[in-house]
Amino acid sequence: MQKLIYQSHIVLGLVVSLPVLFWSFSGFIYSLPSTVEGSMYEAIETSEINTGPDEAIAKAAAFAKTDLPVSALTLQKRNGVVEYQAISGVRSITINAETGEVINTPPPSFATRFFREAHFYFFAYPYNALLTGTFSLLACLSTLTGIYLNFVYWKGKMSR
Repeated sequence: MQKLIYQSHIVLGLVVSLPVLFWSFSGFIYSLPSTVEGSMYEAIETSEINTGPDEAIAKAAAFAKTDLPVSALTLQKRNGVVEYQAISGVRSITINAETGEVINTPPPSFATRFFREAHFYFFAYPYNALLTGTFSLLACLSTLTGIYLNFVYWKGKMSR
């Protein structure tokens, strides 16, 4: 029985480690916006903001010609421009915080799309939730077999 658990632990470790390695690597690369997006993010001075968040949401809704249910509003200074990004479902609208100009957010670069797909969806959308749940369950089994094997190992050491 112990041999089966040991072999299962080895196989589970190998199976679980690959997605974790890819997820970690893509997250690391994705966390470096100048590498992936080619953009530089900077600190924002309050004097650079002439449009408040409520006004930005209203401008985005007027631009979209609908009552836009904004799920996220981000304020950022990218490449010297202070802007809000309003996210509503799959739609993204950019509002310049200094001038109030509103545009559809330009599509991301190939590198940004690639690392977003890798990190958030494992290139498996719409099955990413099932895949993540499966690998989480396998990781739990790997951890439990590791704890069991560690317990057996130290129990044997203490009884000698």
